[in-house]
Amino acid sequence: MTSESLMFREAAEAASVCARQIALNRDAVKAAAERLRALDAPFAATLARGSSDQAASFAKVLFETRLRLPTLSHAPSIGALYAATSPKFAGVPLIAISQSGRSPDLLAAADGAKAAGAVLVVLVNDAESPLAAMADISIPLHAGPETSVAATKSFIATLTALAHLTAEWSGDAALLAALDRIEDTLAAAWDLDWSAAIAPLIDAQSLLVLGRGLTFPIAGEAALKFKETSGLHAEAFSSAEVAHGPMTLVEAHDPVFVFGPADEARTGLADRIASFAARGATVIAAGHPDDLAAATIRLPSLTDAHPVTDAIAMIQSFYRFANALSLARGRDPDRPPFLAKVTRTL
Repeated sequence: MTSESLMFREAAEAASVCARQIALNRDAVKAAAERLRALDAPFAATLARGSSDQAASFAKVLFETRLRLPTLSHAPSIGALYAATSPKFAGVPLIAISQSGRSPDLLAAADGAKAAGAVLVVLVNDAESPLAAMADISIPLHAGPETSVAATKSFIATLTALAHLTAEWSGDAALLAALDRIEDTLAAAWDLDWSAAIAPLIDAQSLLVLGRGLTFPIAGEAALKFKETSGLHAEAFSSAEVAHGPMTLVEAHDPVFVFGPADEARTGLADRIASFAARGATVIAAGHPDDLAAATIRLPSLTDAHPVTDAIAMIQSFYRFANALSLARGRDPDRPPFLAKVTRTL
């Protein structure tokens, strides 16, 4: 099997997808931001599963740091199984995120929240889906067809759409300018060579994946892709939270994969990496060069565009690497066993 899997080809489209999305959504996102500002809700909520739930975690960081808006995760089962949707959702934006817009539990939970008065903001790739039809505010991802089971370009498109919404909502001119350069940023990230990380992971059975702030959701998505595409048990932790127990699991030669942030969340990262390295762990790290001195393998990274787009760029670099690792481990990244493109749960 060559590197030209569906996953590889679709991930490679992310730069052009996001540039097109920013251009096509400009007016719609401005209008959405105006409506959300006028709503002046006391909190926001997200609704998602799988990779989309990692994107929802990215929304939480964006909303809480740039909008000062507390953001909770509304688990689909609360509405779909328990019928326990809170009446306090009245007048609150619920950000529903899905590639397909067809999962029954998301549809049921979104319907319950709307019935309680939530303002349903839908980020979806299929503009003809039932979820899109329910939206009060619709933000299409414009990612085009995605055939590989492993979501790649649609995930990056979701992060970009969330960043775009946040920038307009908060009036962040610097972030808007960075998003206007997103095509160049993602193209540069795709070209970065992370192949040095293949050898220490080709026979690995498990690893920790670390991030913090904007890169914690990136770590979560990477851990999911390690499982899906390489059959590698990976668990994501905050680089701060990992010190509260999980790091005791790491012994000499065990791999630790780090996505270092480019903003205030860098605090303490160099020391954390050094502590793992001192115990003999194989630390594979991307991020600001000043934080990576003790890492076993230092991966090239973009760290000077904007902290938000730098984080998005990291998952673009990772997808190319994840595809290569999957193939090196003798797996098919497009067809993970027991998985389907649309997960139908209720």
